[in-house]
Amino acid sequence: MTVVDARSGRNLARSVHPAPMPLSRSEVDRDYLSRARPQLIGELRGDPATRILPVWQGRSLVADPLPIGGENPALRLLEPSAIPDAETWLYLGRSLSTTTAEPPGTAILAAVLTETDAIALAPETEWAGLRELGAALSDRDAGLLVEAIALANWHASHRFSPRTGEPLVAEQGGWVLRAAGDTTEVFPRTDPAIIVAVLDEQDRLLLGSNALWQSNRYSLLAGFVEPGESLEAAVVREVFEESGIRVVDPVYLGSQPWPFPASIMLGFRAFADPRGAGELTPDGTEILDLRWFTREELRENESLILPGPTSIARAIIDEWLARP
Repeated sequence: MTVVDARSGRNLARSVHPAPMPLSRSEVDRDYLSRARPQLIGELRGDPATRILPVWQGRSLVADPLPIGGENPALRLLEPSAIPDAETWLYLGRSLSTTTAEPPGTAILAAVLTETDAIALAPETEWAGLRELGAALSDRDAGLLVEAIALANWHASHRFSPRTGEPLVAEQGGWVLRAAGDTTEVFPRTDPAIIVAVLDEQDRLLLGSNALWQSNRYSLLAGFVEPGESLEAAVVREVFEESGIRVVDPVYLGSQPWPFPASIMLGFRAFADPRGAGELTPDGTEILDLRWFTREELRENESLILPGPTSIARAIIDEWLARP
């Protein structure tokens, strides 16, 4: 299929195929209707067929102690009796996987643990997070861990009602928070952020180095969507603010959740405006250096550090690198 931008005449055929996103995978039925049962958590904790995903500080247990030796690490799901209590209980849904140990339909709870309870359950070396595991996990396990960490982060940051200041109590399997005596329901929040592969007329890729990173680490430009702003407008604004480059033809590539602490990353490709894109001008606060890279330069520069395999940035970069 040929897709041509009406303004620039640019062929966008390759831009309409989203890159595979590691954390967008899932084999979980979130089973939202069951959340309405008031005793859901208690019922599932009392069912020996339920499986528990322990969560501690954004990490969970892996089937084999770290370092991970196999190519396909798996989450370690426990029987309810293994965790008598938790700081927070969350209903994640039911497994749909036919390739994991638990049969399809298995109900899965997340148990958010304190440090004391987590270390009593397993040594710290057996816990790992999304950044280490995400790209290597099965579809089912990747979906479970992203969901659990995102919900756990939301609970940790929403302790009191924004209306009354009273403590919030979990309802509906951990998906709703409400203060006693108040009918206002507080729901999980997700912050949209765009991330952009900027290309020039020579098909070079623009990468920037963040002020918080090592000087030889580079990634795509990204930023949060502001209130009242479209995704496409956010692409144009963020790229200009961070680089001084004007871009055109933003095309959506795909998305993935990024619960660090509560984002969803929306991937785009855009092109430096051939009518006058501007000079590379790092903002000096967030971005300290900017460079255009050819594929050969990116492949041959062994000292350059690119984003990890779990990130949407790496998926987009790898898709560009794989082109002839």
